[in-house]
Amino acid sequence: QVQLVESGGGLVQAGGSLRLSCAASGRIGSDNTMNWYRQTPGKQREMVASISRSGRINYADSVKGRFTISRDNDKNTVYLQMNSLKPEDTAVYYCNAKVARTDSIYSIYDYWGQGTQVTVSS
Repeated sequence: QVQLVESGGGLVQAGGSLRLSCAASGRIGSDNTMNWYRQTPGKQREMVASISRSGRINYADSVKGRFTISRDNDKNTVYLQMNSLKPEDTAVYYCNAKVARTDSIYSIYDYWGQGTQVTVSS
């Protein structure tokens, strides 16, 4: 199993910044992609940013140029630096780990953190 613990959410004014952290523990292994998702009430959870262990990065178009994802493999921690925040960034942000393992067969396991609230006031 893998445990993910997020921190860093809160209330910020539009134009401000926040930094989210997600610490992973357990069987995180060496073949994993760490992701940030967000969700608002009544909407589907959407991917915000992802980073592979080798450093390949993807962003949602809505956050490109404002958010930066990074990771510290030694600490098994992923970060999301959010700058120039907008009210529409308000959501619960979830850390996600996609972990590839070969137990009996090769499989990809999905793990989620508990979520952290980000609120951006106008």
